[in-house]
Order: sequence, then C-alpha cells, then structure tokens
Amino acid sequence: MTGTTVAQADIPGESLVSAHRREARVGLAFIAVPMALFLILNIFAIVYALFISFWQWGIRGPRDFLGFDNYQDLLFNDPVFIGKAVMNSVRYSIIVVPAQMALGLFLAVVVNQKIRGQTFFRAAFYFPAIASSAAVAVLFTFLTQPDGLFNGLLGAFGVESDNNWTNDPSTALESVMVLNIWTTSGTMMLFYLASLQSISREVYEAAALDGAGPWQAFRHITFPMLKPAHYFVAVVSFIGALQMFDQAFIMGGGDGSPANSLTTMVLYLYRAAVVQFEFGYAAAVGIILFVVVMTVTLIQRRLFGQAPAW
Repeated sequence: MTGTTVAQADIPGESLVSAHRREARVGLAFIAVPMALFLILNIFAIVYALFISFWQWGIRGPRDFLGFDNYQDLLFNDPVFIGKAVMNSVRYSIIVVPAQMALGLFLAVVVNQKIRGQTFFRAAFYFPAIASSAAVAVLFTFLTQPDGLFNGLLGAFGVESDNNWTNDPSTALESVMVLNIWTTSGTMMLFYLASLQSISREVYEAAALDGAGPWQAFRHITFPMLKPAHYFVAVVSFIGALQMFDQAFIMGGGDGSPANSLTTMVLYLYRAAVVQFEFGYAAAVGIILFVVVMTVTLIQRRLFGQAPAW
C-alpha cells in the first residue's frame, strides 16, 4: 500500500468529505469570474437586445413601445437591409466559406507531408491570419487603386486596366472576398492540420497495401475522417463571414460605399446604432443576425455531426 493510500485511509470519512467540498469551492471560485463575464457580456446582452428591439429606443432611452414593428420594417419595408445588407452577407458567406475551407484543407494536407522547411511553410501560411486586419485592409486598398500594383501586374500580362477595384460597385465586395479568403485560410489550415495529425498512419499503410494511391487515400480515408473538422471549420467560418465588418468599414466607410455594395448586416447594425442612434432598430438587426447564425449552425451540425475532440 502506498503512502498516499495509507494517508487517505487514516482520514475520517467526514474529513474526507470536507476536503472534497473545499476543493469544489476552490474550483468554483476559479470559474466564477469567467462565468460572470460570460453571463453579463453574452447572455444578458442578448436578452437586453431582445428587450430593446421592441421599443423605439434613442440616445435618451425608450420613447415608444413598438412591439414587432422594428422587425416588420426591417424584413418588409427596408429595401437596403434586405436588398443590400442581407444579400451581401449571404453572397459573401456562400462564396468565402467554401473557398476558405478548400484552401485551408489544401494547405493543411501540404504542410502535413514530410517536406523540407515544413515549420517555415506552416508559419508562412498562418502569418496573414495574425497580421492586423485593419493594416492589411488599408494596404490592400492601396494595392487595388487605379495606379496600384494589381493593375500594374495585369498590364504586365497584357491586360490594361485602370479600375479602382475596392471602389467599384461591381468589384468591391469581390475584392473583400479575395482579401479574406487569403487572410483566414491559414487559421482553417491549423484546424484541419490538428485533425489530420490525429489520423493513424496505420490506416494509410493498410490502404497502400491494398493498392490505394494518394488520391484514393485522400478521397476514401482522409476526407471522410475529417468530418468533425469540416463541421468545426464550417461553423467558425460561417460565423465570421456573417459578422464581417472591419474590412467593409475600412474600405467603404459607415455607409458601405460605393452604392451600399459593402453594406453587411453588422455594418448596417453599426449605422443604425452609432450614426442614427436608433438602438431599438439596431437591436432588431442584431437579433435577426443571431437567429441566422444559430440556424446556420444547427443546419451544419445536422450535416456534419459533432465537432472534433481536440
């Protein structure tokens, strides 16, 4: 019998219970502050936003109780919200999320191989994700000016262009898409890489003995076994896409210029709250966005299943 077992055996039952209770109280004390912050900054904020969304709420507080009028105006009487903010956010998400996932998976498969400079390539692919989003957006705006580097490269290949890519209604949102696919694919790469490294090499060795090539192994082993990672990456990517704000604000300003082509749901919420001081209307936008995010998350959970147990 070890010394620890002897010591525990010598402790009376009541004292052992008291020790467990003290340990439990210490554990609760450690998580009390994070849980309080979560309840205040998340749960309470959602409930409070739901409450004020039923009011005409200005900078001096509530003025009139409107019931569901804010929601009715947003969904049926506000062409900018539905025609621009919602459609831009949906279009952006539908294009950016699959591209982020595909590029992130491709990069993860590449850096998971035994290649020279593996650590360098992992860091290089991930670096855009940790760079300042505002700085990257400003730099990208300069690069896409009529006399910028992007048009210069097109000219070198014989394609003459003087387009201001981030200030043209037909290309502004697509420019932000390209920027964010590049900057966030490194994060998706890390998520996929963590799941790739959890797949046993013995599975691939057995497949190789059966005559499976690299493509067959990826298609029938790697891709299906990454299903939990697909779910996690898709949820994180969709939430980020639906909440896109900083690049749209930096490139298009608070009004989503040009011609509301960069107006997203979050930018529209900002405009209603900070510019127009219609906090009830802005809260209704936030609640609608919350419902959209929750619905998309539940659909993805249904399609992909559980998240990875990292």
